[in-house]
Amino acid sequence: MFEQLLQLVQEHAQTAVVNNPAVPNEQNQAVVQAATESITSSLQQELANGNTAGVLSLLGGQSDTNANPLVNNISNNFLDTLLKKFNLDKGAATQIAGSLIPAVLGSLVNKTNDPSNKGFSLDGILGSLTGGASSGLDLNGILGKLKGGLDKDGDGDVDFNDLKNVLSNGAKQQQGGNSGAGFGDVLKNLFG
Repeated sequence: MFEQLLQLVQEHAQTAVVNNPAVPNEQNQAVVQAATESITSSLQQELANGNTAGVLSLLGGQSDTNANPLVNNISNNFLDTLLKKFNLDKGAATQIAGSLIPAVLGSLVNKTNDPSNKGFSLDGILGSLTGGASSGLDLNGILGKLKGGLDKDGDGDVDFNDLKNVLSNGAKQQQGGNSGAGFGDVLKNLFG
């Protein structure tokens, strides 16, 4: 999945990065790579922190990517990288992060929700981010519950905590928790 995400970033980076005089040409590919890493590591961090509903809502296309707080968090993480790692001007870095990340995530959401697109799937993305912890779960069925509201009968019990714990624990292990796995393992799983 990492290769496909990297390709999406490259498709959207032409104006924001490659044709941007604020980004030296020799840093174009590194900035594209950093954007890809910001997206994967931020989504993984959200899952590890228990924001399963937010990640599923985003990937399921349940919210406008331009107004989604998760997209804003990912954009801010990428902005920090642009400022610290690439020493870009704050105005230019803000413009790059603010245009590139929402565009890439919007495209990712569209491709993930397109049944004719076999390159992206909710199962594949979450499996990569959680080291396979989501294997065997009916994520499309769960996403259907998100689309219709989780608590249909209003009793306050949606049994969502089990899913949240599975995905959160898998993401934590991928980040280097108990297994010693790190971002390199996420990339390996995304390349799958």
